[in-house]
Amino acid sequence: MSERIALITGVAGGIGSATARVFQAKGWKVLGVDRRPEDEPIADHFIEADISDPDSPQRIFAELGEVYGRLDALVNNAAIQVCKPVIETTPEEWDLVMASNLRSVFLSMRYAHPFLKDSRGAIINVSSVHAVATSPNIASYAASKGALLAFTRATALEFGPDGIRVNTVLPGAIDTAMLHEGLSRGHVEGESIDALLRGLGARHVMGRVGRPEEVGRVICFLADSEESSFVTGQAIVVDGGALARLSTE
Repeated sequence: MSERIALITGVAGGIGSATARVFQAKGWKVLGVDRRPEDEPIADHFIEADISDPDSPQRIFAELGEVYGRLDALVNNAAIQVCKPVIETTPEEWDLVMASNLRSVFLSMRYAHPFLKDSRGAIINVSSVHAVATSPNIASYAASKGALLAFTRATALEFGPDGIRVNTVLPGAIDTAMLHEGLSRGHVEGESIDALLRGLGARHVMGRVGRPEEVGRVICFLADSEESSFVTGQAIVVDGGALARLSTE
């Protein structure tokens, strides 16, 4: 098999960097994109770009063409959160979340399509359990992730005749900087983040929060045209069983 190329957005984050390492361990080359510079080398080729900028995808995919000339998997992972009540969320904040979490995926998929049609590749969108069951004060994020779930199904239908599979993963509580920031907002003085993580994990069926590489392995499975060749239009929840438990239990 020829060298396979994956493009991962948000590669400097917890899930992004872990996913890059999973792909590389499987022999893939990773082109990583993030608005933050790499603290340490993660991707085989790195592009610093803000995906909320509507001109970024054109530049990213032009560089992909120059560097690798092909693409086998697109992982739309980059996202931001604005954690505020709806009535306190500004239109500018709402638009920023939608631009970063949804419009960027639409644009990336448009530019990736000709590459993926040639390779009969795959698209994996990283949604969230907030697309299915959510919390107060995170409505813009939940709305963007719910829309991403519907967009995945719609594009699986459109791209299927071109041999392109489109799926989504819905991570739950994963031990990342984004989760730590969320826990910090409800932080009780004197209580450590580790203690908060253990308490959160104890409420999961698996008795712990997830590790970023556990999400990365599911993403890599969905990217592999042999391992998941008959899987498209699907949403795979990676949440340690959290959504399986009744909230009234």
